[in-house]
Amino acid sequence: MGLSYAAFVDGLTYEAIPEDVRQVLRRSLCDTLGVAAIGSTTEIARITRDYATAFWQSGPNAPSSRILMHGRTASPAGAAFAGAFTVDSIDAHDGSSPCKGHAGSCIIPGLLALVDMMRCGGQTVTGRDLMLALALGYETAYRAGVTQHETVPDYHTSGTWAALGLATGGGRLLGLEPDQIRHAAGIAEYHAPRSQMMRCIAHPTMLRDGVGWGAPTGVSAIQMAQMGFTGAPAITAEGDGIEAWWGDLGERWDIVTMTHYKRYPVCRWAHPAMDALKDLMTEHRLSHRDIDRIQVVTFHNAVELAGPEPQSMDELAYSICFPVAMMAVRGKVGLDELQPAIFSDPDILRLSRRTELQEDETYNRLAKTERWAHVALTLTDGRTLRSDPRRPKGDPDNPLSDEEFTRKFHLFADPVLGAERAGELEALALRFDDLPDEGFNHLLDLALEGQANKSRP
Repeated sequence: MGLSYAAFVDGLTYEAIPEDVRQVLRRSLCDTLGVAAIGSTTEIARITRDYATAFWQSGPNAPSSRILMHGRTASPAGAAFAGAFTVDSIDAHDGSSPCKGHAGSCIIPGLLALVDMMRCGGQTVTGRDLMLALALGYETAYRAGVTQHETVPDYHTSGTWAALGLATGGGRLLGLEPDQIRHAAGIAEYHAPRSQMMRCIAHPTMLRDGVGWGAPTGVSAIQMAQMGFTGAPAITAEGDGIEAWWGDLGERWDIVTMTHYKRYPVCRWAHPAMDALKDLMTEHRLSHRDIDRIQVVTFHNAVELAGPEPQSMDELAYSICFPVAMMAVRGKVGLDELQPAIFSDPDILRLSRRTELQEDETYNRLAKTERWAHVALTLTDGRTLRSDPRRPKGDPDNPLSDEEFTRKFHLFADPVLGAERAGELEALALRFDDLPDEGFNHLLDLALEGQANKSRP
């Protein structure tokens, strides 16, 4: 018999967090910061930073926090808002297939805003404190996310359920009483955005995955509960009929079995096809010039991704034909591929327009927890090559190697931070809970200040 939500949140200690859980969360922090680095260059990040500093300012005697990867200050809720949009602006952060979404893009910017607020107020916060908050936040978010997906008909964005995880971990970080944390979770759940994910896939815009509003909702819920505002219970954590998803809390960790990492900065639904195509081309030593047509066979939601000629980074993030063609032509998706000029690349457009999508019922049945696809290539010499069915690299049972993880981090972070600064950030993030106070504070400064060049607008 597992623990109740309240007992789990009140009783968990750093020492009780299993090492395999800690390893995942170290990777998640590092991965999120690498994505935030490249995300800080986007128009979404610029607009939301400007909005937060204009309309979510911190007063002379009010708490303030630095905005992730930029250093400008806002209220903690404002910094969480801009930080979450910064991470979410590049669709490359960690996620969970059973949850059909992402916890870290909400929880990590929110917790970092709270940590910075506490440090600015003279409080000491350690890497172990952050690890405890992350463990509580991710685990409750995942369980709330699966509970929601299983009990409501609509497919809601990650901000809907990740806000509850942020309120849980952040409440413990700030030292709220157990009942106050319950109220914070209830406030966050009630006020979090119940936004429609498939709408953003059908009509891609800067709205993204709902975490931009989920993060400030979670931060605000903590602060409101601290002042006495009530909101318990959060029904996806303490409601009736949820034993199937919460009954083994404290005995089994969803963090270990559910967290995946993404190779490419586009919707993960496109990843198995991208991996299959890349491997097929490598195996047969093909150039994109050898390919006449591409067929992608996959599951229903992936087939629903946007068309072959995206006109914005938002459309690119939620497409499949164009990223598959990018992989065929460029062999990678890094900062150079996330520039407006990519949309007019004639080689990519040729293959994107000649990519056919086909739905497969077997892959549909598997799509509840896994993402599958295969590709078939028709070559210019008339031959047809077919890949094996595959899932994307980065799943818990098919993880990125340390080398692959590091390569991705530096592909995103080096062009923005510089190789030396990025390397320092990676090394510190991968052992953040074992750093002395000076090292942890330096990690926070690197993460929150971002580029060394403060002249950046």
